Amino acid sequence: MASEKKRHELNGFGVDARRRWGLLSASLLSLACAHAVAAQEREPAAPPAAEAATAEPAAADTPPPGDDTPIASPSPPPEGAVLPEVAPIIPDDEFRKAIPPISAEDDPELDKPLESIADFEKRVADAAKQKANGTADAVPQVDGTPVPALADGQTVEPIGDAPITDTELAAPLPPLESFDVQPVQFVDAEPEGENRQVAYSVQVNGLAAADDSTDADLSGLFGDLSALYDGDGKADNFAMLRARLSNDAELMQRILSSEGYYDGSVDTRIDRAGRERGQPVSAVIDVKPGPRYSFSDIILDAKPTVPPGLIADNFPLAVGEPIVAERVQGAEAAISLKLPEEGYPFAKVGQRDILLDGDKATGVYTLPIDIGPRARFGGFASTGEEAFDADHVAIMARFKRGDLYDSRKVDDLRQALVATGLLATVSVEPQATGESAGDDTEYVTMLVNQQAGPPRTLAASAGYGTGEGIRVEGSWTHRNLFPPEGALIVRGVAGTQEQGLGVTFRRSNAGRRDRTFELVGEATRSNYNAFEALTGRIAARVSYDSTPIWQKKLTYAYGVQLIATSEDDYSFLLADRERDLYYIVGLTGQIGIDRTNSLLDPTKGFRITTLIEPEGSMSGRFSPYARARVDVSGYYPVAENIVLAGRVRVGSILGAARERLAPSRRFYAGGGGSVRGFGYQQLGPKDPNNDPIGGRSVNEAAFEARYRFGNFGIVGFVDAGQVYTGSTPDFSNMRFGAGIGGRFYTNFGPMRLDVATPIDRKPGESRISVYVSIGQAF
Repeated sequence: MASEKKRHELNGFGVDARRRWGLLSASLLSLACAHAVAAQEREPAAPPAAEAATAEPAAADTPPPGDDTPIASPSPPPEGAVLPEVAPIIPDDEFRKAIPPISAEDDPELDKPLESIADFEKRVADAAKQKANGTADAVPQVDGTPVPALADGQTVEPIGDAPITDTELAAPLPPLESFDVQPVQFVDAEPEGENRQVAYSVQVNGLAAADDSTDADLSGLFGDLSALYDGDGKADNFAMLRARLSNDAELMQRILSSEGYYDGSVDTRIDRAGRERGQPVSAVIDVKPGPRYSFSDIILDAKPTVPPGLIADNFPLAVGEPIVAERVQGAEAAISLKLPEEGYPFAKVGQRDILLDGDKATGVYTLPIDIGPRARFGGFASTGEEAFDADHVAIMARFKRGDLYDSRKVDDLRQALVATGLLATVSVEPQATGESAGDDTEYVTMLVNQQAGPPRTLAASAGYGTGEGIRVEGSWTHRNLFPPEGALIVRGVAGTQEQGLGVTFRRSNAGRRDRTFELVGEATRSNYNAFEALTGRIAARVSYDSTPIWQKKLTYAYGVQLIATSEDDYSFLLADRERDLYYIVGLTGQIGIDRTNSLLDPTKGFRITTLIEPEGSMSGRFSPYARARVDVSGYYPVAENIVLAGRVRVGSILGAARERLAPSRRFYAGGGGSVRGFGYQQLGPKDPNNDPIGGRSVNEAAFEARYRFGNFGIVGFVDAGQVYTGSTPDFSNMRFGAGIGGRFYTNFGPMRLDVATPIDRKPGESRISVYVSIGQAF
């Protein structure tokens, strides 16, 4: 604006102004020459060296400068001095264009040739000689007016007004009353001294049309990112308000461009209309979206792929749809992900080019894509500080040599390596080998860069259940004491009704991904209403389990265990409790089928788990028997955030009477993982002291309605179950409990708090039971 205004002022000069410019320039030039001649004639002789050395400045004789006292010109800068650069007020080209032309028609003197330097010097020398001889010429005149000579002792020649030869220059100036002397007032100029806090409202005009034609919520997006809205209608001063308004104007321009409105304009202003009445000022943003640009052509510049059309079929943009930044970035990301999933590990998406046609409001989109060679998995290599070697890495991979490269399988391997807990950082990247694998493919080596982390960990957990009391468990683990992944775990339990100590050796990924071998030795003391026991146990187990990374449809486990336990039990023959010693040897076999969508928090599907444990017990005489149990659970989503869940359990012990079974090997029901509303192991047959004695069969059922909102959830539930003396459950005398629970969802599963009460409560049963644990009830 400043330059435009300046250009306008300079162009305002008319012909008369240009003529006056020329006359003034000529007059000043002639006066400067005359002044130089006079100064040359009157220049005093230099004093002798001695006088110059001893002369003192006559400060007292030097008159102070006043209005009529000439001021000596400043001395020129020394030779070679570097002068500071001064930026021109306006550009040089603009200044030269603004200078009016000087014509000889304006002043005939301008058409005369200039005096040469030699003639000028000769004339000055002659004038000085004539003055010395007293034969100076007559008093010089300028246009007939004599120029007075200097008086004696006068060192500065006063110069009067230059003779006026142009009548227009002598014309009187216009009166001041004819000028507008009011200063320019800008719309958003801040009044003098107005620095106090400013209250404001925000007004956005013209965005609704663009908002209605897009899938995005432009008004909501602007409101979330706006500096004006973030200021809650208050600014420290107008400068802050204007800064926010400027930032929001840029934000609005970016939002419009992101939705294809490339010709949109955004104007801002501050409306102070109501400020004098104490009302907030209005920060106004006027939006003119303009036309919305769309794709007129989409060009995917890539070599042919296998299968054909791999890129085009997976590119979601189409001709005719609006040019939306988020859609464009998403489409490019989709290609970047799809090609490595289909055998192109080195594919790269280049820099897009969108050529806009402003007349048609369209754009031609061009995307270069370098697909690189098609590849198959080859071998493994390992670098860095290794926790295990490349052979063990190959065990965890869910692909083999010759399989077509798939980045999803590489990501799965990386997650499996992280899940071992042995690595601080790890990366898995394909490396080209150039080795042909046939079918126009080549092998790639998977390079695993490991940085081993601390192998030792301390862990702790806690829980509470009615009838179980408080239970705290802690452990120390060295996860790689016997490489690869051979862990030693020392575990301790401290609770109100259970205490114990155990040592476990565990080999993870033992010859196969997610297959685990465990060898356990432990000693525990249990003190429940049903029994009190001192138990030693040695067990070996092989399991193939699901993990959050790889949830399997079929799982299994098998093993063997040796148990020595001293337990007390109520003897109906003696009408008192007596302690017996049991030696138990048993086998374990388990098969699981999982068709759910999540291991930790399923919302649909079902699970079936079958457990069979043939055992033999020696307590006076040998008693063989078999324990069998089946668990079935199902999940059904009735809405996006509501899930119905159900569970059924049936168990039976065949081959031995209840009295021949150790109390700890019988079936019990009741508690947080069984039938909520009742204490731990409180359902089923009881002795005369109302203590549970367990049974040979059990059935349980549970129903839950789970409602989730964000990271929280509410669960309503009804549980049912009973324990029977016989080996076959008869489903009679079922007991029910009901309650409500809360859930807090974390990345490792939900934490739960359940509160339940028994239905048709009997004497001695608690009104309220509370259960706190990690994970869903089932």
